[in-house]
Order: sequence, then structure tokens, then C-alpha cells
Amino acid sequence: MKTLRLLTCMALIASIFSCSNDDDSCAESTFFRDADSDGLGTASESQMACEVPDGFVSNSDDNDDTQALSPLITGTTSNLHAPQEGGQGQPISGAFTKFDFETGQITTSDTDWDVAFRGTTIIVNGGTSQGTIDEPSRTGNAAAYIATGTMSSITSVETSSLVQDSTTALAIPSGSDNGWYNYAGEPTFLITPLAGKIIVFRTTEGRYAKMEILSYYEDAPSNPDAFIDSSRYFTFNYEYQPNNNVTIF
Repeated sequence: MKTLRLLTCMALIASIFSCSNDDDSCAESTFFRDADSDGLGTASESQMACEVPDGFVSNSDDNDDTQALSPLITGTTSNLHAPQEGGQGQPISGAFTKFDFETGQITTSDTDWDVAFRGTTIIVNGGTSQGTIDEPSRTGNAAAYIATGTMSSITSVETSSLVQDSTTALAIPSGSDNGWYNYAGEPTFLITPLAGKIIVFRTTEGRYAKMEILSYYEDAPSNPDAFIDSSRYFTFNYEYQPNNNVTIF
């Protein structure tokens, strides 16, 4: 009888502890080894846990877990001159000014460019030509879209939103309030970059970048005057992700 009572008590105690353990249970997630501490994990080594284990991360985006990512490249380009001829009812012409994110420089290359400027028009090195005068040939696979936010809040690329230039529309739309700027018209005739518009790019090399246009006037005056300040001079901030297949900033 004493043995039966002892077994009953032990069973009751085990049941209590079992209930306690159930109450403390959690939903486990999969975490991935980040051997090179670059914030990206490798799918080849994973672990289930309730919280992130040391040396693990929640993504499996690393193609090479033996080499840390190169740091993001940030820069500001001032007074990129994007002149054009014609306009106001006349045919628009003139060479586009081409820019390469990898070098952070203006380029005259026919192939190694990502984005090009002429007046208020911005094109990418990907897609098809609209057939305008002096438009450069597109030899790459670049694409772009305009995101709403700030340089600090846009932290990843929405790859499904990337589009290329076509015969009917540019990846970066032109026209007042259609894309990156507002044209005030009379009496100021000012062209002002729209606040909260960040242009996100896929480059010709298949990497990613983002850009914030700050000014359309030479030396980026804080209060530009279209009658005094020279226009078609772009000042912009940019950030370039130099690592292949990495879509985060």
C-alpha cells in the first residue's frame, strides 16, 4: 500500500513539473551560423532555438561565410552637370551625363554606367531606348524604382519593384510630381526635388544602390532662385552595396 501511495505521489509530482514545462515552452525558430560576423548566415548550418544563439542570425543570405562583407560605400556628388539643348517646343538633344555607382564617378564609357542625366530626365542602363536624340544605348541590366522614405529608413531592396526603361515609360518617371521633382511654374519656375523620394537601383553589375536628389541648381543653394542660380546641376547623396547578391543597406 505504501509503495502504491509513493508511486501515485511521484506521478503527481511529475505531472506538475510537466505542466510547468509546458507553460514555459516557446515557438522555436531556425537560426543560421554567421561565422564571419557579417550579419548574414549560411544555410549549410542551422539550429532551432527560442532565442538567437551566439554566432547565429535569422537569415541565410550568405554565399560565402568565410569572408565578411565589404562595407557600404556612401558619398555625395555635387554639381553633376546635365545640360540639354532645345526644349520649349523644340527637339531636345545633347549628350546624357552618365554616372557609375561602383566608382562613384561620372563616366564616358559606353557600357560601364548605371544612370544618366539630361535636364530633368534620368535614365538607367537597362531596358530599351525611347528613341530620343543622343540617347545612349543600353547595354546593361540596370533597373530602378522610387521608394517613399528616407535614406536611413530604406534599408532593403524590393526587387519585385525594380523596372527598366521602355519605349513607353522610364523607370524613373519624368514630369512634375510624377517622379523625383516638382515644377512650380509661374512665378518662380523652380524645380524642387520631392521630399521623401529615394531612388533605388540595380546596377549594371547586378548590385544595388540608392540615391537621394538634394538639388537641381549649381552649388545646391538652400533657397534657389531660378532666375539667378544655374540649373541642371544635380547634387545627390548615394549609398552603394558592393557585395554581390546582397539586397540590404
